[in-house]
Amino acid sequence: MAQPDELQHAKAFCREIFPAVSRTFALSIRLLPGELGAAVRYAYLICRIADTIEDEPILAASEKASLLDLLAECFDDPAAASELTNRAATMTGDARHLRLVQHTDLVFTAFRSLPDQTRAHIRHWVRDMIAGMRKFVLAYPRGIRIQSVDEYKEYCYYVAGTVGFLLTDLWHDYVPSIGERQRVVLNEHCQAFAEALQTVNILKDVARDAEHENAIYIPEELLRRQGSGHTMILAADRAAQNQAAIAPLMELAWRDLDEATKYLLAIPRRAVSIRIACALPLLFAYATLRDLARKPGALAAREVVKISRAEVKSLTVLSMLGVLSNRAMAALVDRTRRVGGPAVG
Repeated sequence: MAQPDELQHAKAFCREIFPAVSRTFALSIRLLPGELGAAVRYAYLICRIADTIEDEPILAASEKASLLDLLAECFDDPAAASELTNRAATMTGDARHLRLVQHTDLVFTAFRSLPDQTRAHIRHWVRDMIAGMRKFVLAYPRGIRIQSVDEYKEYCYYVAGTVGFLLTDLWHDYVPSIGERQRVVLNEHCQAFAEALQTVNILKDVARDAEHENAIYIPEELLRRQGSGHTMILAADRAAQNQAAIAPLMELAWRDLDEATKYLLAIPRRAVSIRIACALPLLFAYATLRDLARKPGALAAREVVKISRAEVKSLTVLSMLGVLSNRAMAALVDRTRRVGGPAVG
């Protein structure tokens, strides 16, 4: 059991590092109240540690697998967190994410302050994620190269679908209006909710992932059907073929986003903070996918498609105004998907 001052230091570190490593989800998670917000924040940081290990540009696959094994042990053994903190000194990459991994011990000190059932949910789903990451790291020691659509879906389950199930378990634990009946309904759609966000992120970051992470998630089988391949994913003379190869993933993202909307609308209206926390990333993903569809040359130009700050503000304000109405939220989703977010003020 951590001493009070040690626990306060650990919690303060988690609050301080969170915005630097969370990007898109920082605002959404900060909307969650009290202990629920803390639980999601600590879970997110542990997932980010796993992701940083997976993306490490220098370490051998066997060493990454060893670090992921050690991370999985951290849930049950405080000494493992200290060992991982020390071994992280050999890692390279983004300074903010390295700082997080180098303070794994503080993240798990904060994590261990959560109630037993909350820790059990996080342990179960994040260890499932870690096992999947380990599998792919060892399968592709020279950098992930997804081969088939089925393999793509498997990867998305491990790195995103698990999070959808985890969040739904936490909603059920902390929100009285989300009882067992509501959890059953949410579980039908939570995987699609999380995987839709993952697919949109993959589609907008194809060039960055290939150039900076040495990872290509567009299935080789889709590229080959169009006369391209992983080695030509950024080739200017294969732009049309690569765009055609991405089309099935665009369609998958649209389908999953539509199912994700069902997830959002199934959250009881009394759970205001959770509805907003889910609405924002969903709307941002719709807007991003819409813009990707309108810019077929973005991949060839190695352009990262981002929605404007004005639209982010617009969608945020309108989500808060319409959060209590399923009709208003459905209309906002529909307009965002078709024509972009309406202006505010």
